[in-house]
This record gives sequence, structure tokens and C-alpha cells, in this order.
Amino acid sequence: MTLEMRNIFKSFGANDVLRDIDFTISGGEICALLGENGAGKSTLMNILGGVLPADSGTISLDGKPVSFHNPADSLQAGIAFIHQELNLVNDLAVFENMFIGREIKTKSGLLDAKTMCQRCKEVFQRMDVDLDPRTLVRNLDASYKQIVEIARALLAEASIIIMDEPTTSLTELEIERVFDMMRTVREQGVAIIFISHKLKEVMEICDRYTVLRDGVMVAQGSVSETNVNELARFMVGHDVRTESLRRERKLGAEVLRVENLSQPGRFSDISFSVRGGEILGFTGLLGDGRSELFQAVFGSGGKYTGQIYLEGNPVRIHSTQQAVALGIGYVPRDRKENGIIKDMNILENGSIVTWPRCGKWGWISWSQVKAAFQRQAERLKIKMDDENHPIGSLSGGNQQKVVLAKWLNAEPKLLIFDNPTQGVDVGAKEDIYDTILELAHQGIAVVVLSSEAQEIIRICDRTMVLYHGKVQGELVGDAMTDQEIMRLATGGEREERVAISG
Repeated sequence: MTLEMRNIFKSFGANDVLRDIDFTISGGEICALLGENGAGKSTLMNILGGVLPADSGTISLDGKPVSFHNPADSLQAGIAFIHQELNLVNDLAVFENMFIGREIKTKSGLLDAKTMCQRCKEVFQRMDVDLDPRTLVRNLDASYKQIVEIARALLAEASIIIMDEPTTSLTELEIERVFDMMRTVREQGVAIIFISHKLKEVMEICDRYTVLRDGVMVAQGSVSETNVNELARFMVGHDVRTESLRRERKLGAEVLRVENLSQPGRFSDISFSVRGGEILGFTGLLGDGRSELFQAVFGSGGKYTGQIYLEGNPVRIHSTQQAVALGIGYVPRDRKENGIIKDMNILENGSIVTWPRCGKWGWISWSQVKAAFQRQAERLKIKMDDENHPIGSLSGGNQQKVVLAKWLNAEPKLLIFDNPTQGVDVGAKEDIYDTILELAHQGIAVVVLSSEAQEIIRICDRTMVLYHGKVQGELVGDAMTDQEIMRLATGGEREERVAISG
């Protein structure tokens, strides 16, 4: 199947979101659709998926004009949309998820589980996947959930699959599993539209690329004829920094020290310290325990053994309220589940931590709240029309900046970032890096948890590499390389050489 979208225009009020966009893709290829948050990618795909109507322009499949009034029309035409937030029900089996809304029934009106399972197995065989259709989705890891979504699309006889940020929450091994599946599907003549901010992945898995910027198509071509730096430049309109951002800073006194911290089944015998003005990284692979470790430090991870010291004083942290009162902030990895409150607006999300200190006698001074948030909004370059709009009206990168604004207003002594740029475009990523560096220069102790080695290398002064919940090694300055981090993260020993501080 060949898709052609020609001269697509779309506006929301006075805001022109898409202007004269052309996009094509044919069966048997993977095309990256790139752009910063707000560039128009989601709007274009929502038009293709039948979620939104275009103001003008045409869509054709194999040369025949088509129009989609709802998502069912798009799916009927062979187009499946796998959203970033997977539409799977954890409490249902795989086969139930794959047939949800179009279940097969027996003559007596009962669900025909046997036939549905058999149909699932046929699709899995086509994909070369060994998966029991009766497995509960809750028992699958993130990569297999993505594979179930792909299988569901193939079960619906989709010829074009749209994958929106499919690797955001996956480990390196899980990403390779999904990529293998995408290659298998491509070889069977299916076209895949791959939306991602991870440009190295684009270079690895995609055949072609199309780049949108501010609602306009600014570049397209063969992936084999470009590189990561050029793609980043197309996306933001200027060269993007790739050099190390580490700089000499005067470090202050010790802010956090952890001794022999353990939690059965999660992490064991962890010891480290971090000083004011220092950026300390934690990295590893799936199951390394870094998030669980710092959830314990932040009072949200349950009971632990060992000892935590803040500014030299021993503390036992039992709740997040206590952690905040002690001067600890935490930017979580799962922004949508743990970082924002969907029913609150932008201002409320960006200020909730400081409500108790804004006002007196139980009354909130909204003038103080607004003034404090506006200072952070300018500092972080948050793009928004109105602070009273729903938080969901912002792009992922700007939502992340709102979460960060909330903690900056709290003026923490220690700020923990758990995968701070997950699902964030290259421009917003650089803004967040600048903020982290600025915090360190102000004397705040910063801890960065990240599965991206290059992120750790670029901004951290040193890093602790975890393996199966234990510290496998510590790397400092220029000793932090992709190879050394991967060696330790996979259980290897560190090469004997002198570490050069950054």
C-alpha cells in the first residue's frame, strides 16, 4: 500500500498547526516522522488516524482518494495507530486485548476463546514470536506489550502502522526486541511510520525521514544519506550541542550520604555521597535498582535498612512529605503517572509543592503562587498560551518543564532527576541540561538517574554504575565512556586505568 498526504492544512483558531504538508510512505519501508514537540507531528498523524479532520488537502491510498471521519474509518482502510500510552488492559489476557471491541463469539453467544487464541497464534507465528495468548498482559514486560500492539494491528490487517514514541520506556534489550519485530513486519510489506526523538534509533531502524518544524515540512530524504547532527539541526533550525557540558565547579559540603542501604529484591549494600554543586549520575540496565533506591531516599519506596545522612545528620525518611520538608525534590521518570496531576491546570501543577508556604492561616495567596511560577516559566522557557489551561494542552517537553518548575520553587538542597529527558525533544532536552547545570552552579546537589549513557557522560561529574541492585563501579570525568558504562552495567569489571576528573 502507498499513502500520499498532499497540501495538508490545519489550524486551531488563529494558530496554524500544519501548513501545506506533503507526506508519503510505501509498503515495506520505515519512515521517521521527526520534529520538536509542537512541530505538528501528532496533528498530522491524528488526521491520518481519523481523530481530526484536515482543513484542506487530500489523502490517497494506492492512488485512490479517501476520507476518514473517525478512527474506525482509518483502521478499516488499513491504518493502525499505536499511541505512546499503550491501549492495553493489564487485567485481561493477550487474546482478549487483541480482540477487544471485535470479539469472536460462538453460536450460543459466548466468547469463542479457542478461536481467538488460534487467530492470535497465527499472527504470532507470522511475527516469529513465542507468546501464549492466554498470558495476562500485566505479566509482560514493556517490549512485549509493544509487540502485542503490533500484533493487534496485523490482526486487523493493517498495511500502515503508526508508532508514536514506542521506545520511550524501554531498556536497550527491549528496544532491540521491538526493532527485530519491526524489521520482520517491514519484510512482509507493511509500512511503519516511526515517531521518535531518539535520533540514534532513527539511524538504526528507519529507511527514510520527514522533518516538521513549526507546522512546515522542512526536510525529507534517505536516512543513509544523513546523520544525527544534521537531523537535529533540521528539527531545531540550528546546530545542536553534542559536546560534554561538564565544567569545573567549586563543590560545597556533603549534602547526602548513604551507607549500606538495602531493600530485599531491589537493591543491596549501596553506599555513596554527593556534595553541594555536584552532579552525580546513576545508570545501568533493566533491574539495576536505581529508581527503587532513590524512591527509598525520597520516602516513597517502603522500608529499608542502612543509614541516610543529610548534611551530616542521620535521618529515617518515611514519607515524601518528610523528604520535601528536609529539602529533597524528586522529578519522576513517569511524568504522566507520577509527575503531573491531569485534572489540574498548568499553574496548579507547577506550584503545588509550595502551596503551604504561599499564604497563611490555611489560605493560599494565589498572587504569590502565580509570581513564583511565572519566574520559573521564564527561566525554563515553558511554551504555553495560558497558565490556566489544562496541563494536557502542553507538549511532553513543556509538561516536564512544569514538573521541574514545581521543584525549583521549593528551593531544594538535593534534587533527584529520574530519566529527566524521557520523551523530550532535542531542543527541550538542551534547556533541561542547562537548568541542571545552573542548579549545580547554585550549590544544589543534583542526582541524575538515566538509562542513556550519553546523557550521563555529557552532564555528570561522576557516575555510579549499578548491576542487579549493587554498585558495580564508579566512573569519574573522562573515564565515563559508553564502553566502560556498558562493561560495568553488564556485570563486567572496570578496566584498570586512571580516572581523569572533568
